[in-house]
Order: sequence, then structure tokens, then C-alpha cells
Amino acid sequence: MGSGYSKKKKQAKMMQEQIGRMQDQMKNAEATGSAGNGLVTVTLDGEHAIKSIQIKPECVDPDDVEGLEDLIRVAHTDALKQLGEKTQAGMPGLGGLMGNMF
Repeated sequence: MGSGYSKKKKQAKMMQEQIGRMQDQMKNAEATGSAGNGLVTVTLDGEHAIKSIQIKPECVDPDDVEGLEDLIRVAHTDALKQLGEKTQAGMPGLGGLMGNMF
């Protein structure tokens, strides 16, 4: 096994370290999504768990619980989208590293 093997092994180790750093960063990431012009906001952590839900009193209508449920769903989806964008933004170097491996 020549120097090519050593180089690939070193690259693999670097990639593992970079992935570990990115995972740590993502655990600390947060994203907040909103719906209804800010009537409902949902904040997620980097592991997609809900950290908080905030509902403004003016959107609480006992006769329209379904509408409130929809706003919560939309805010959650928005937060997931933002978290996904943060994930993609944190990974640009990984693609280049992977390309060098093969």
C-alpha cells in the first residue's frame, strides 16, 4: 500500500473531523418559523425538536381551532425549511472533500 492509501486515509480522517464539527454546530443551531404574519412562531433546535411555540392571543378563536392548527403546522414547516437551509450552508466544504476521496 503506497502513498495513495495514506493520502486517502488522511482525507477520510479529515472528513470525519469535519463532520463531527458540523454535527456539533447543528446541535446548537436554532431556527424560527412563522405563520400568519407572525401570529404563530415555532422555534426548533438543531435536532428538529420544538423549543418553543408562541401564539399571539388575537389569533385564538375557540370557533376556529382548525385555523390555529394550520398556522402552527405552517410555522413548523417554515422553521424546518430554515433549519435545512442552515444545514446546507454549513456543509459547503464537505462536497469538495468527498470529491477528492474518489
